[in-house]
Amino acid sequence: MRWMNGGRIGAVAVAALTVVAACEPENLFETPGEARGFSKAYGIWTPGPTDTCTKEQHDRYSVVGPDGLLYPTWHPALEPESGCSFGHEHGRDPRGSDIYPEVGPFVFAYANQMLDIHSPSISRHEDHFGHKVEWENDIRLDFGGAASAVLEVRCDVLTKLHQGTHSKDAFTNNLHEIIYHLRCNDGTNMSIQIMTAIGRAGEFVASCDGRTVNAGTASPPTSPDGGGKRRIPDRTCIERHMIVPPNDRSNFNAALHESWETHNTIRTERGHTLVSFDPYYQVEFPSRFHDPSLAGVTGRPIELCYYVASNGERASGELCRESTGNGAIQGLTYDDPRSKFNGVLRFVDINGNRISNGDGPEIWYSDPFGRNASQTPFPGSIRQYIAKVDNAGRNGHGPVVGRGRNYGGPGVRAPN
Repeated sequence: MRWMNGGRIGAVAVAALTVVAACEPENLFETPGEARGFSKAYGIWTPGPTDTCTKEQHDRYSVVGPDGLLYPTWHPALEPESGCSFGHEHGRDPRGSDIYPEVGPFVFAYANQMLDIHSPSISRHEDHFGHKVEWENDIRLDFGGAASAVLEVRCDVLTKLHQGTHSKDAFTNNLHEIIYHLRCNDGTNMSIQIMTAIGRAGEFVASCDGRTVNAGTASPPTSPDGGGKRRIPDRTCIERHMIVPPNDRSNFNAALHESWETHNTIRTERGHTLVSFDPYYQVEFPSRFHDPSLAGVTGRPIELCYYVASNGERASGELCRESTGNGAIQGLTYDDPRSKFNGVLRFVDINGNRISNGDGPEIWYSDPFGRNASQTPFPGSIRQYIAKVDNAGRNGHGPVVGRGRNYGGPGVRAPN
């Protein structure tokens, strides 16, 4: 299904060597014709020892942002022409989404760039690997009970969260860029790009039992608190579910599951909430867990495939056997492509989507946190599209999308 809205919204052009983007006045982003410079996110990836693509091949996957700077965008894990490997992936190819012809390629880290302008004391620049795309066409919203039998609301959703699961960054950092496009046949339509504050900086929630873990100094120190939680495995989760008696099998799902539960809003200068949405972004088998006993506080699940406690307890199960060749491969490191702990299994709970914008307009300018939305741009503002609608009383919840998809492939490894 395709919900067009008077031309492409947020249109930008995939770069070859020279980047050119059409500038249609009805676009959400008034993109200039050629790049006038480089964003801080552009060109930060360099190949590792097992990656076979060059930096130049990688940097061709670029887009011109609304500010005229060059930004990274989605690319496949394998370069189509040469077949070389970039060693990381960004999720599902957005070009298959029915929304894609309207919004164009993702501009990774544009909200981060605008944050430097709007709030330089809260500067936040993320790694390249963590940008993860997911989408689904023609999902049906659930209104619960009898209402679902009466209301038939279907939507297309196309989204991206920066969800790095290989480093210690998310233990203390709660700011992550989110892009969220939704088009529904009842008029619930939005295109949002902001920095979402997931929980509180300096802490996270242990995924296995809900404990609050004080992980260190808040980063950035002045980062605002947000709704939702970052549920991340820690050493307690590992010892409870992965390190088991000799005749038992590890429960890798219980030990190594992350759920980043976001709550996002766009609010006007006067505090009116124009839109709110609450997708949860989930990852199975990441390449890290929190371990305060280590100097870098970052444990590696693959290393535990070789660990045997004094009482004989150890990690045991399919993921360790597949990674180590049933024990034949010794000393596998976390960034080895053979490790199955690489964060390539992900899915998103779409959840609720609320709009209170019956009087319009459809174009708003907010700060990078989604606050202070006004009808005129200001330094560091981001242009947001919110349909002229009020869906109170018919706010259904979306399903899970992406479960069962595996974004791994030849050469894909942590960091990813």
